[in-house]
Amino acid sequence: MRLPFFFILSIVMIDAMGIGLVMPIMPQLIVEVQGGSLANAAIWGGVLSTAFAAMQFIFGPILGNLSDAYGRRTVLLVSLFVMALDYVVMAVAGSIWLLLAGRIIGGITAATHSTAAAFMADVSDPKDKAANFGLLGAAFGVGFVLGPVIGGLLGEFGTRAPFWAAAGLAALTFCIGYFVMPETVTAENRRDFNLRRANPVNSLRAIAALPGIRPMLWVYFLYSVSIYVYPAIWSYFTTERFGWSPQMIGLSLGVYGIGMAVVQGGLIRPAIRLLGERGTIIYGMVFEIISFAILAFLTNGLIALLLIPITVIGAVITPALQAMMSRATPDSQQGELQGVLTALHALSMVISPLVMTSVFAQFIRPDTPLYLPGAPFLLALLLMLAGFLLFRRSRPAVA
Repeated sequence: MRLPFFFILSIVMIDAMGIGLVMPIMPQLIVEVQGGSLANAAIWGGVLSTAFAAMQFIFGPILGNLSDAYGRRTVLLVSLFVMALDYVVMAVAGSIWLLLAGRIIGGITAATHSTAAAFMADVSDPKDKAANFGLLGAAFGVGFVLGPVIGGLLGEFGTRAPFWAAAGLAALTFCIGYFVMPETVTAENRRDFNLRRANPVNSLRAIAALPGIRPMLWVYFLYSVSIYVYPAIWSYFTTERFGWSPQMIGLSLGVYGIGMAVVQGGLIRPAIRLLGERGTIIYGMVFEIISFAILAFLTNGLIALLLIPITVIGAVITPALQAMMSRATPDSQQGELQGVLTALHALSMVISPLVMTSVFAQFIRPDTPLYLPGAPFLLALLLMLAGFLLFRRSRPAVA
């Protein structure tokens, strides 16, 4: 099972790279195909990002349900094949509408994180689920770091180069997966596909109906919205508060991504062993609450940089939460569960940037009665505290 295991991790890493790979060259690419100013390009960039996240929200549950019915292997390989073709389309796109279509298709194919997580649940013993979900998080963290770096380097060869590289990587992964990827859905855990049930709302209802799962889904959503304060406002916050340069901001984000990979890939296993899953989640939330409180009022950039290794400790929360919910879900609904979590994660990627940037803008306006660039971190603190209190009261059953 070692080769399929690494294959699944590589898919998650490619999904994460796909998000960041195009970031360094997207402004220049939009100006190239659309014309106009950088401000106009920024507006279209927001549209493209929102479309990508919206497709993940819609298709996460659909692909998860499809994988419960037709198998993880089929869904993952088809998605990789379409992803490779999509990157080729993006590489030759000559209009903004073709770029938009490419990001819509890219969002659909990147929604396979739910299927990858369902595969991991299939092959993991109950006691190992949190650690293995942590490895998925680590792979995502590595992809999150590598994507912008590789995109920036390849961008030196032209705005289309990152897409050609991504297409080749997706195609290579497809070829490897075709030979090493086994099917983990059997007659015992197979479930018929129902399109009505596969939409995000009905999938959410089906999973929330399981004993003890509903409050855990709220905890997951509150945590996701609050933790996205970092990518939502970090660049703006550090520029306003500390006067950081783009290079310094990039360095700090790289440190954060590497830290997440280390925590989810290495720290989660001893944390579960020492504290248990509930204790790991509780202490992770406490670390996040403390970090938010400090960042809200911090004025020293060096301390903010040194604080990053503490803030990433909270990354143990996601795999521990996933493991608890996975054990409370029947084997025939593992894909559906992971699809719902992917949808909630994508929804938080839509909501959090809009809310956090609005709060940030409100508290740095020239006429604001209270100048506080760190105000979004206070909002994140309140959301995390709400999730913490709700989690303390929840007790999911075991399927």
